[in-house]
Amino acid sequence: MSIYLLLQYLLQFWPNKIYEYDIDIDNMSTLTSLFKKEHMGQFLLAILFIIYLIMGYKTPEPVANVIDTLPGKIVVIIVALALFANVHPILGVLGLLVAYDLIRRSSVATGMDALKKYLPTQEKVNSQFTAFNQFPYTLEQEVVKKMAPINHSNEFLGGSPATYKPIMDNIHDSAYIH
Repeated sequence: MSIYLLLQYLLQFWPNKIYEYDIDIDNMSTLTSLFKKEHMGQFLLAILFIIYLIMGYKTPEPVANVIDTLPGKIVVIIVALALFANVHPILGVLGLLVAYDLIRRSSVATGMDALKKYLPTQEKVNSQFTAFNQFPYTLEQEVVKKMAPINHSNEFLGGSPATYKPIMDNIHDSAYIH
């Protein structure tokens, strides 16, 4: 009974074309209207949709590559909603189910489904790296901190010149390089 009330509530927002089917849960006239000769195309499309859903055919790779993009998904959703608004309600619901299944199967065929499931996000990777980079204060850091400061006085750096002269060893008959 609550499904019937929900359908009645939803039907008040749809165009008048849906009312021609006169949806009534207790009466099978809706289903029998699909078998009329004027609706034979819709009946065949419903059979094809049911076969697609039950048999589980794989989506061909070129088609899956097109559908697994954002524009491809948008086109599939728009076609399914247009189908839902313009045909028999049962066929419209089947069309929505087929659209969802087509997008899901395309994602599986291209491998994006596996990437979403098993590839970690950048936030997870960053949190793991920060956990790995937490080092304790080491003995080397402590010794370097306690060392006397290095005197960087050099005439090249603007400091005073050195007060000592280096002594050069015997050069063994080699020439100076200038």
